[in-house]
Amino acid sequence: MLRSPTGPTDLSGLRVDAASGRLLGARQVESPNSDDRPPGQVPELIVVHGISLPPGDFGGPWIDALFTNRLPVDAHPYFETLAGLQVSAHVLVRRDGSVVQYVPFDRRAWHAGPSQWRGRERCNDFSIGIELEGTDAGGYERAQYAALARIIAGLCRAYAALSPEGVVGHSDVAPGRKSDPGIAFDWPLLRTLVRFDLEAAAP
Repeated sequence: MLRSPTGPTDLSGLRVDAASGRLLGARQVESPNSDDRPPGQVPELIVVHGISLPPGDFGGPWIDALFTNRLPVDAHPYFETLAGLQVSAHVLVRRDGSVVQYVPFDRRAWHAGPSQWRGRERCNDFSIGIELEGTDAGGYERAQYAALARIIAGLCRAYAALSPEGVVGHSDVAPGRKSDPGIAFDWPLLRTLVRFDLEAAAP
C-alpha cells in the first residue's frame, strides 16, 4: 500500500553520497522512469519544480503513485489527464519538509520534458530535478525551504559541476510551457539558506 510520510525528516541526517547517487536520510521509493545519462555527463544544473496531486491537495499518496506508474486514473477526475504519463524527479520535498528520493542523482530522471538552458536542450541529460509539494501561487513552507537548501548544498559539495548559481525553476528551462515553482516561490530566501548551509559546513 502507498503511504504518505508521517513526520518531517531530520535534516541533520540528509547527506548526498556521490558514490551511490543516494540522498541518505531520505525515504527511498524507486521509480522506473529513469535511464542512464549520456556517457561522461555529470549533473550541472538543479531544476526546482512544484507539484500537487490533485492540484491544490497535499499529503496524499498520489505523487509516489505517479512517479511509479501506479496512479489510478479513476481515483480523481484530474488523474485521467495523466493516464499513461511516465515521469519522475530525483527528489520530492513534502510540505512538512520530509524528503523522498525516486531516482539516484547519477541517473537521468524524467522531470523537465522539452527544455533548454543557455542554448543547451534536453535538460534532463545534465540536471537534477527536485519537486516541492505545492502550487504556483499558494506559497511553500519554511520547512520545505530548509530541506531544499540542505539538499542543494549537499549536491554542490558532492558534485563539482554544481553551484548555487546553477539552480533554476522549471519555468526557466521551459518558459511558456511551465510556470512552476511559481510566483510565490521565495528565491532570495532559498539562496540565503543555501549560502548559510555551505558556509556553516566550510572548514
